[in-house]
Amino acid sequence: MGSESLTARRVEPYLLVAAVALAVRLAVIPFVYRDWLDPFVLEHWAFGLVARSIVSGHGFGNVFAPNTGATAVLPPVYSYLLAGIFKIFGIETRASVLAALSLNSLFSALTCVPVVLIARKVFGERVAKWAGWGWAFSPYGVYYGADWAWSTCLVTLELAWLFWYAWRLENSSRMRDWLLFGLFGGFAALTEPVVLSVVPLLALWTIYRRYRIKQSWKVPMLAGALGAIAIMSPWLVRNYDLFHKFIPVRGGFGLELYIGNNGYSTRWVNSSLHPNHNDDELNEYERVGEVAYMDHKLQQAKAYIRAHPASFLWMTCRRALYMWTGYWSFSHEYLKDEPLDQPNIFVDTTMTVLALLGLRRVFRRDSSLGMRFAIVLFFFPLAYYFSHPETYYFRPVDPLIVILAAVVVAGGKTEHHNLGG
Repeated sequence: MGSESLTARRVEPYLLVAAVALAVRLAVIPFVYRDWLDPFVLEHWAFGLVARSIVSGHGFGNVFAPNTGATAVLPPVYSYLLAGIFKIFGIETRASVLAALSLNSLFSALTCVPVVLIARKVFGERVAKWAGWGWAFSPYGVYYGADWAWSTCLVTLELAWLFWYAWRLENSSRMRDWLLFGLFGGFAALTEPVVLSVVPLLALWTIYRRYRIKQSWKVPMLAGALGAIAIMSPWLVRNYDLFHKFIPVRGGFGLELYIGNNGYSTRWVNSSLHPNHNDDELNEYERVGEVAYMDHKLQQAKAYIRAHPASFLWMTCRRALYMWTGYWSFSHEYLKDEPLDQPNIFVDTTMTVLALLGLRRVFRRDSSLGMRFAIVLFFFPLAYYFSHPETYYFRPVDPLIVILAAVVVAGGKTEHHNLGG
């Protein structure tokens, strides 16, 4: 009985936090969902276009316009998830939009669970409560859960659990655990391949830690790698079979680099060069095919960077600053199109400062754990510094930022807990 009561007390807090977080997000949806029924939005909703293609029997494709054929611009997991929603509730109907936003709200709310578990192991119950409730009412957690029909909330949940899982593997020699980690990591990569910038590094850090204390590491590393390869291989083979080229999950990097590096600096990206907004670009895409089009965009971007290295360096610094603070410009022309930038700068910068202060505290108490946080914070956004950022690109890191901020805000005497087995 005592053991059961202890279990209930340990489980109940994060379930309550997650339930409140879900209620908050669902309460916001009625005020925002209509934006996703706007014909212009639907016409440029990439995941929606691919999901529509799947449900209509045309396969995984038509990412920029109808009848443009197969694509590897998007990863498969969220596209098929959205296709399932369309199959049940109708293609781009009011019901399907509400279902998609509700599911994303659930993903965002469930992120409270790994947030509480990680925070509890880092600095005990007090910090865990601050972190859990902090995520429940996080402006970014609420907004992207209730009003963003994209893969952001799912990959946020996956990354938080992968952080927890990689940490636990320091004390596990069971091949099953390592195999499952590889499978889960591969699945997350098929949701959003940017996780490959940090999950292998988290695994390698775990391997290094095991090597340092003379625990087995070669077979566990192999098991994790095989798990990831096993789940990713069908998609990689599909892409090679269709496009006759190895494509690491998604093949739109050339376009992403080009629309961020072309001499335009009023905003962080020149959307007018995207096939969704430019008929000439769409015509080229349709005429030459996806692979040749992306190769051409990559060549154009590289040519610009080679010809304007100082401009590229300056824009890279601006993009990095934007990712961490939300600041791009205070010009009247810019703020007219981005009216929420000023409050966003305040929230984003405050969370960044608190997170960095929290990271310093974690490093002082446990440098190995601090390294895990640092890997995610500093490597996750790296590719976006060189291509282009969007406001939602950095959001999968927010749960860890909230934990580190809670370490600072909770204050007082903190408790440090070893992870255990």
